[in-house]
Amino acid sequence: MAIGFAKAGADVVVNYYGDEAGARHTKSAIEACGRKAILFKANVAKEAEVRAMFSEAVSEFGRLDIVVPNSAIQLNAPVDEMTLQQWQQVMDVNLTGMFLTAREAIRIFKRQGIDRSISYAGGKLIFISSVHDIIPWAGHANYAAAKGALMLLMKSLAQEVAHLRIRVNALSPGAIRTPMNVEKLTTPEMFQDQLLKLIPSKRIGEPEDVSQAAVWLASDQSDYVMGTTIYIDGGMTLDPEFIAAG
Repeated sequence: MAIGFAKAGADVVVNYYGDEAGARHTKSAIEACGRKAILFKANVAKEAEVRAMFSEAVSEFGRLDIVVPNSAIQLNAPVDEMTLQQWQQVMDVNLTGMFLTAREAIRIFKRQGIDRSISYAGGKLIFISSVHDIIPWAGHANYAAAKGALMLLMKSLAQEVAHLRIRVNALSPGAIRTPMNVEKLTTPEMFQDQLLKLIPSKRIGEPEDVSQAAVWLASDQSDYVMGTTIYIDGGMTLDPEFIAAG
């Protein structure tokens, strides 16, 4: 997504926590698009680190127009085997981290106001969620619970700040070709039998499918879109097990 925003003309702050090499590769790709990029290492579950990240962004670029909270982890276990630490760590990153990031973004959006030379909106906040905000996921109760809660966090914030023309929305991807998903596709049989049967369009999503939607949501072309979740899932949320079941 960061590269997609750079291609659309944005300078980008790239936050990372574990994958510094990947962050540096992304920075180089952004700069190859002719845009500025800075790297920042922050654990989004830590309030002080989130505040420092936003302070650095404003110090470097002067203002902030688009924020995309995108951090998530999985610590999977059957519920009767899940530890409190597994539950809490996922909640800390996948939900509390989203709250902390959104709170700082809205504070800055409110302070700086609308610049009509940039956008009709006072700021754009785009949460990255998952199809598991509506699809239950056995063995992943912590992850699904955090994503379900994120949906109403997004809607509540959208309702709260809409009068300020701060737009809050979400993207909920399905199976996208990311390291989290690709590492599970160990054989062609697993790809066909376990993944594609869940996707009516019969293909895995590409990162560009998500970034293009994110760029549109950040643009004035979507100025009347508020409090909405867009599912980028090839039809995964359409109950594919019912295909030809009638």
